[in-house]
Amino acid sequence: MSVRTLTIVLALFFVSLSGPAAFGQQANSEQPVLMTADDLSFDEDLGTATARGNVEIVQGERILTADAVTYNQRDDIVTATGNVVLLEPTGEVLFAEFAELTSDMREGFLRGFRMLLTDDSRLAAVSAQRRGGVETELTRAVYSPCRNCLGFDEEPLWQIKARRVVHDADAQEVIYRDATLELLGFPVAYTPYLSHPDPTVERKSGILTPTFGVSSLLGSSIQVPYFWAISNESDLTFDPILSTDQLPVVTGEYRQRFADGENRTRLSFTNDDAQTGEDRFRGHIDSETRFSIDELWRWGADIRLASDDTYLGRYGFKRDDTLTNRLYVEGFGSRSYAVAEALYFQGLRDQDIQKETPIVAPNLNYSYISPPGSFGGMTTLDANVRALTREEGASSQRISLIPGWQISHTDSLGSITSFRTSIQGDLYNVDDVETNDGRESAVVGRIFPQAVVSWRYPWVRRSGPNSQIFEPLLALVVAPNGGNPEKIPDEDSQSIAFDETNLFDPNRFSGTDRVEGGQRVVYGIRTGVFGELGGASTLTVGQSIRFRESSPFPSGTGLEDQISDIVANLQITPNRFMNLLYKTRFDHDSLRARRTEIAASIGPPALKADLNYVFFDRTSGFSDREEITASLKSKLTEQWSAQVQTQRDLTAEGGTLSYGASLVYECDCMDFELVYGRTFTSDRDIPRVESLLFRVTFKSLGQIGTSVL
Repeated sequence: MSVRTLTIVLALFFVSLSGPAAFGQQANSEQPVLMTADDLSFDEDLGTATARGNVEIVQGERILTADAVTYNQRDDIVTATGNVVLLEPTGEVLFAEFAELTSDMREGFLRGFRMLLTDDSRLAAVSAQRRGGVETELTRAVYSPCRNCLGFDEEPLWQIKARRVVHDADAQEVIYRDATLELLGFPVAYTPYLSHPDPTVERKSGILTPTFGVSSLLGSSIQVPYFWAISNESDLTFDPILSTDQLPVVTGEYRQRFADGENRTRLSFTNDDAQTGEDRFRGHIDSETRFSIDELWRWGADIRLASDDTYLGRYGFKRDDTLTNRLYVEGFGSRSYAVAEALYFQGLRDQDIQKETPIVAPNLNYSYISPPGSFGGMTTLDANVRALTREEGASSQRISLIPGWQISHTDSLGSITSFRTSIQGDLYNVDDVETNDGRESAVVGRIFPQAVVSWRYPWVRRSGPNSQIFEPLLALVVAPNGGNPEKIPDEDSQSIAFDETNLFDPNRFSGTDRVEGGQRVVYGIRTGVFGELGGASTLTVGQSIRFRESSPFPSGTGLEDQISDIVANLQITPNRFMNLLYKTRFDHDSLRARRTEIAASIGPPALKADLNYVFFDRTSGFSDREEITASLKSKLTEQWSAQVQTQRDLTAEGGTLSYGASLVYECDCMDFELVYGRTFTSDRDIPRVESLLFRVTFKSLGQIGTSVL
């Protein structure tokens, strides 16, 4: 602080002692006023003090700056002129050419008014009247959140002009009277009344943006959401779907947070005759609950049920092939994990039979790994208790224990040798299990020991800015032959996807019901080139050989023969504009590809192509499948972007599955989106769909959209 400014501050202090008040002290003695300025004069006859040049007045969290400020002690009025700026405690900034305020700066009149809200939105008016420090009434006002969407310095992309605008800081609301919405300077909509929350609001009850649509499925439809902020911890969004060709769909979502958890639940229901020709009840529930019990334990519940297979897809709700319901308690130790759960599944595919779908309750899992011992060895334990029942079909109860021990050693040359041994013990009580002798019930057990020795030797070399790695991989797996009695049902090991990720796994089945017996050797290489700037290319190739011809794996998995198929993974990422992933599985005899997956992303944002290709031959455990999904994206400018995409079945009986295009405009105050799509698949009462969606989102005001299907 300069000597001159300090002198003025001290002078104001003495003025405050001699007079009844000085610049607001009489309003609140606990809120003293600090003022700095280049020059100060005091007229005792008129009872006025005038400050000129870089004037700044601070009272609490409110700050006023101006070219000149005059304080009238008799009337308790502060008059500010020239570049008046008032910074509010809530973060808003008020600008004016002239201001006449009470000494606490909470009441008054401003001319040539502008206001910067906390989200950079702007209000401007010919004049403004402040009341109580919380309400500002504007005359002949303009509002816009746009800063520079189109590159113009004068005209915003859109704005609202109104005869009168009131900003209520207590209610956190901006209210317009006789308001006109202008887009690119042209009026496009008028309303006698309009309101929206100010930028400080996170949640507020009210009507949200409606959605309009026309489709061959529902006819003309409208969805007008109403948001109810019940409390600081809970809210309800009620958004029924009203259409001309169907009865209303009543739907809504409830959310609530607790001190130790949260819940989200969406419900919907209606009556229609799409499937049976007669009106019947249809609906769904989608709920998710999470609660912490203490620092280690939590419980949760996921509930997803639908009245029938096609309801969710027909009315546009989130849909999966299988709805999973789960009630669970789980705990996280420093070196352990435990979970107790109950599972219920609802299949939505045409071939799913609910009576044959299992109910799993309870399912108990525990995993533990000990700290390293004196030589680095660690003890492990995996345990499971499972009860599985069906209304029609096999039921079973299982107890499984897998204790193990493992150790790893790095020698002086840098090669790494690891050893692991385990014993899997299972006890099953099965009922109505299909065997070669018919359907049987029995108690059956299994003891399955296994040992794995693995070795790898990473060689690393630097060549200029690049680092190269070459790593041979080798493993020997020893276990008894067999190990899969036919009376043990396969409930969790039916999905087998043989690739480089599970090439060296001791058990390449996905679950515990099936074990991979016998002895085998697994070998492969991992190599790569890594650049200093982040570019990299890696390749992994491997294969396994069993000592015996018999195999526990079904045909088509790539593991059914004594010599397995060759699996490979190639990833090339030379820079941030190119990423290529190639995964394949070659037949070990003919070297013909039996499975191929390609994912590629090429190009800068100005023109970027994405490609996903997948191929399974008929011997891969699946029906013949070949499919490609491709898209081309372009960021035309900073605001404009476009995209086209297609999905096609490349098999002989296939064809185009879907295609579409979109055009998007995004800036700081408005988003525009035009999306066209067409699907060529149908599912019972869900027909093929052609859609055109138009959506405009105005910052602060919400979203306006229509769709034609």
